[in-house]
Amino acid sequence: MAGPLSHIKVLDLSRILAGPWSGQILADLGADVIKVERPRVGDDTRSWGPPFLRDAEGNETREAGYYLACNRGKRSITVDLNTAEGQRIIRDLAARSDILLENYKVGTLAKFGLDYASLKQINPGLIYCSVTGFGQTGPKADNAAYDFMIQAMGGLMSVTGERDDLPGGGPQKVGVPIVDLMTGMYTSVSVLAALARRAETGLGDYIDIGMLDVMVGSVANQGMNYLISGKTPQRAGNKHPNIQPQDVFACADGYIVLVVGNDGQFAKFCQVIGQAGWPADERFATNGNRVRNKDVLLPMITDVLKTRGMQEWAALLDAAGVPCSPINTIPQVFEDEQVKHREMLIQIPHPTAGSVPQIRSPMRFADAALRFDKAPPLLGQHTDEVLTELGFDAAQIAAWNDAGVI
Repeated sequence: MAGPLSHIKVLDLSRILAGPWSGQILADLGADVIKVERPRVGDDTRSWGPPFLRDAEGNETREAGYYLACNRGKRSITVDLNTAEGQRIIRDLAARSDILLENYKVGTLAKFGLDYASLKQINPGLIYCSVTGFGQTGPKADNAAYDFMIQAMGGLMSVTGERDDLPGGGPQKVGVPIVDLMTGMYTSVSVLAALARRAETGLGDYIDIGMLDVMVGSVANQGMNYLISGKTPQRAGNKHPNIQPQDVFACADGYIVLVVGNDGQFAKFCQVIGQAGWPADERFATNGNRVRNKDVLLPMITDVLKTRGMQEWAALLDAAGVPCSPINTIPQVFEDEQVKHREMLIQIPHPTAGSVPQIRSPMRFADAALRFDKAPPLLGQHTDEVLTELGFDAAQIAAWNDAGVI
C-alpha cells in the first residue's frame, strides 16, 4: 500500500531539528522529501556527537545520533545556494514541489530569489513554510533561537523543576528539545492543512511558524490557570497543579508515578493500598479538596507505598485500573512489552553501517502503510540521482561538482 502522501514532493531546505522533524514526518507518510545541504559540510546535526553511527568495521561514520533521529526517509543533495547555478537548481526543484520547508534567517532566501514571492511565480501551487525562532515579524524577528532559550523565554522552565525551597529546586529544561519537536509538529499540521485547502482552490500558501509562538501556544493549562486566576504558576516538581494524587512516590526499592485522574480512581487506589476510609475523609473526598490538601495527603501516601517494591505496587494498581508506572530508563523503554508489541524499534538498511536503528513513527493507518525503507541519507547521497531527474546530463553534473556548486 502506498503512503497517504506518496503523491507529494517536499523540498526540505531546513536544518537542525524543527524543520527536519517535520520533513521526516512527511517522509514517513510517503512523501518524496529532498533534503538540501551545504556541499562537504551538510546539516549541522551531522556533527552533533558523540555518539556517531559506526560502520560495518566498527569505525565512526559522519552521522551523529542527533542527525539520525530526524532525517529518515529523505534523499540528500548538496547545493551551494550562494551560486547562481545552485539557485537555479533550487528553482527547478521548487517548480516541481508541493511543499517547501526552510528555516533560514528572515530575508536570507529573498537575496537569492528563493523567497515565496519569487517562487510562487513559477509554481502558484507551492506551499512554502518558513520556520524561525520568532516568526517573520516583530522586534526579535532577526534574532537566532535555540530550543533551550525558547523553553526559558516561553515560560516552560518557570513551571518545570522542583520547588525553589526544596532540595534540587530551581528551573529545569525538558529532557528532550520539546520546542523543536512541537514546532515540527505544528509545521506538519500547517502544511497539510494548506495542502487540503489547495485541493479546493488550486493555490498554495505561505506559512510563518515561530518557535516562541509555538512555546506560548503550548503552555496550555498553565497559561489558562494564570489567565483566569491572575496567579503566577509556580514550579511544583512532579506534582500536578490541578489533579491529585499525581506525583512521583518512593517505594521500597525505587520510584513509581501515580496518576489518579478522578474520584473513582482514587477510591480504587485507596482499596489497593489498604486505606479504604480515605475517600470518606472530607479533605480527600473530591479532587478539588485533594488538591487543596495535597501537603497532607501526599506524605500519607508515601508512608504506605514505601512498604512494598515498585513492581509489586505497579502490578496491584494495574489490576485495579489505577494508572501508574515505574520510571523507566531509556533502555527499559525499549524492553517494555507494549513497546515491543507495537514494534516501535525498527532497523533500516544503511549503506555503510549495514543497518541503523530507528524509532518508529506513532502514526498508524488501516489502509495506508507508512514508509520506513530509507535510512537517514549520507551527505549528498542522491545528488546525481535528483539532478538527473531534473534533466541535467552527466557532464553538467560533473562540472558543477568540480566547481563546488554541488
